[in-house]
Amino acid sequence: MSGSKKTKTLAALGIGGLVILAVWGIFWKKKQTTALTYRQVTVSRGDLDVTIISTGIVEPENRLDIKPPIAGRAEEVLVDEGKLVKKGQLLLWMSSTERAGLLDAARARGPAELKRWEEFYKPTPVLAPIDGTIILRNVEPGQTFTNQDAVLVMSDRLTVQAQVDETDIAAIQLRQKTHIVLDAYPRENISARVEKIAYDAKTVNNVTTYIVDVLPEEIPSFMRSGMTANVTFDVKTKKDILILPSEAVKTKDGRTVVERASSGGRAKSEEVEVKTGITDGKRVEIVSGVSEGDVVLAPQFKIKDSAGSAGTNPFAPVGGGRRVH
Repeated sequence: MSGSKKTKTLAALGIGGLVILAVWGIFWKKKQTTALTYRQVTVSRGDLDVTIISTGIVEPENRLDIKPPIAGRAEEVLVDEGKLVKKGQLLLWMSSTERAGLLDAARARGPAELKRWEEFYKPTPVLAPIDGTIILRNVEPGQTFTNQDAVLVMSDRLTVQAQVDETDIAAIQLRQKTHIVLDAYPRENISARVEKIAYDAKTVNNVTTYIVDVLPEEIPSFMRSGMTANVTFDVKTKKDILILPSEAVKTKDGRTVVERASSGGRAKSEEVEVKTGITDGKRVEIVSGVSEGDVVLAPQFKIKDSAGSAGTNPFAPVGGGRRVH
């Protein structure tokens, strides 16, 4: 058999095999049925925390570019990035363009001439306008700049600007307790509070969010502007309350009910109206209707084949794979 005929034969066999597998997969799927079963859950006491989780970016609350009063040259820079400074603190000494030219000329005449002009023509100080942290240093001694260049950048304090969905914004309040976890430091939990809630929404890809400024109670030294953060807002917490899984509670004819099991099994279960409280989406508070220790039926679905046994995937690998001991 020639090479081209052999290749065509193999291709035909491959396509045929794929068709057979596809037909068998459809047949196997049609054999499957979804069976509704019930599991027993006990009404128990516990604590329930309702939270809202969002993501955000670490940003300076007030970012300030420090620009020199005149064009010139840096003579001595007294601060580094990360340095905490007070309002009025000396940040750097600079020379105007004229002073820098005179000093260069005097230096060529010798140390005595340079010293005389340094004492006669004093450098210009650059001071911190507010309390804060130096977050960017753009200048080194001997470097020249204009009066439009930001030689230093500082911020008064770092915050996290969290994006909260409009469906959750009603649960956010000023001074509300929050927790911040930075992606760069996932083991560090930073306590914080809500400082500001934006009035103007932002819509991206048809999702409307509001920016919520979250201020750490104590800004850690490792926190940096631009870091990605996960913010958890503490909405409500209840201690020692009756709790059930959310799937055990259903709404029927405008009433909230559960199916309470009896000693005779599900055939003798009774439908009981209950009053619910807060929920975290997975568990729900039961205010009244059932008591601690009552057994309630919660629905669950299982996929079975037409014979009533658990379905088997015909495409699952036989043997090998991960073993469970």
